[in-house]
Amino acid sequence: MRALTISSHGGFDRLEVREIPTPELRTENDVRVRIRAAALNRLDLFVLGGLPGITITPDWVVGSDGAGIVDAVGADVHDVVVGDRVLIQPGISDRTCEYCRDGEQSLCVSYKILGEHVPGTCAEYLVVPAPNVRRIASRVRWEVAAALPLAALTAWRMMVTRAGVHEGDLVLIWGIGGGVALSALQIAKLHGARVWVTSSSDAKLERALALGADAVFNHRTQDVAREVRARTNKRGADVVVDTVGEATWTQSLLALGKRGRLVTCGATSGPMVETDVRRLFWNQWSILGSTMGNDRELDAMLRAFERGHLSPVIDSVFDLEDGRAAYERLASPDHIGKIVLRVGGAD
Repeated sequence: MRALTISSHGGFDRLEVREIPTPELRTENDVRVRIRAAALNRLDLFVLGGLPGITITPDWVVGSDGAGIVDAVGADVHDVVVGDRVLIQPGISDRTCEYCRDGEQSLCVSYKILGEHVPGTCAEYLVVPAPNVRRIASRVRWEVAAALPLAALTAWRMMVTRAGVHEGDLVLIWGIGGGVALSALQIAKLHGARVWVTSSSDAKLERALALGADAVFNHRTQDVAREVRARTNKRGADVVVDTVGEATWTQSLLALGKRGRLVTCGATSGPMVETDVRRLFWNQWSILGSTMGNDRELDAMLRAFERGHLSPVIDSVFDLEDGRAAYERLASPDHIGKIVLRVGGAD
């Protein structure tokens, strides 16, 4: 089968489409999917460059998101059959540890993400455990299905489960334009919140307004925390979504009101931040970490998608053979939304 692979960490020149063996079912609970589209995430840039503690083996298949047609199933699989159209849940858990038994699969002690810890989705075929696929309607385009899971699931857990966004909340989202931030905007609006967003790109801010943002700030030219304080009569935001880390953390806390919740799932500018613990306890803030999501959250997110309340924003679509160009677009500060790879023909 054809797959977009790397054999070592480095730059875009390490990406190569290769012929590699087609994976076989490993257990009676496995499903093999003939991938029709795969989507990239910022995680893929980190895997390409190299992450601490992450080891790849040649030829490593990249990508976490994907959608396609069930090609084969193990004897114990009953929820899907050959020919079903499915999307892939990128997080793989062992289903046996104490967290899995509590229904918290993304806290699994042996949690793995496709493309990061195990070979990924940018290939003609992929084998995953049956709980990692969900049926999709025939009307859903492959590109849309592939672009949905990782970012929207991550944002759902952040906004609904961890931050508990509800009607009347004021939510501030840093760095609108990426898949998680755009999904967080839609989910917050779905739950009745006012949403203010930031970007250094006026084009991204205009797109955010079209998607329902109530106010926008160019953080290159504006002091975001000061603006938030001024516009709320010093009250501040109820929820701040900060996946940037070092570059924005201080501003996030300055913008956060009493009883505020700061939620994060990443640190694109760096992982080390400083917090004045006196302000933390005096304002009774909650600082919340979040990673991916569990089965219940996946199903709730998909229901919102099916009802038209949530839809991934797609920046561009490339053929698998143009994987390097897709990565270059992902790394560009100009892209808005998800980058998708066409892996197979239409069905």
